[in-house]
Amino acid sequence: MAGSWTDEDLRRVRDRLVALVATVPGVLVEDSFGHTGFLLGRQRIAWLFVDHHGDGRLALCVKAPPGELESLVAADPDRYFAPAYVRHWVGVDLFDTAPDWAEVAALLEQAWRLRADRRALAAYDASHPPR
Repeated sequence: MAGSWTDEDLRRVRDRLVALVATVPGVLVEDSFGHTGFLLGRQRIAWLFVDHHGDGRLALCVKAPPGELESLVAADPDRYFAPAYVRHWVGVDLFDTAPDWAEVAALLEQAWRLRADRRALAAYDASHPPR
């Protein structure tokens, strides 16, 4: 079951995510198997999934610390979900609910922080005051 989004919707969401990950250093964008991956080095920090395993969603799947998924799903189960086959990742619906792009940006930065080395974190923190 495919979602009701159009190719234009997909392009718009992908472009927005690419712009958001451009704010943290070293993230590469990789298109493969109909999805878009966001990587720091060889480590994936997020995916833009398009009807992943027939779930009908246009969604971001983003690396998160333990407990984050449960917290977000409890707060907003229409927007957040447990993605199939991965632990400590958060699914974020990007089409059926209006995305909170500030929250998406914060989740992407958090995922980057989980994978970045100390030097990259120190350089980033020196040039970006805390929110």
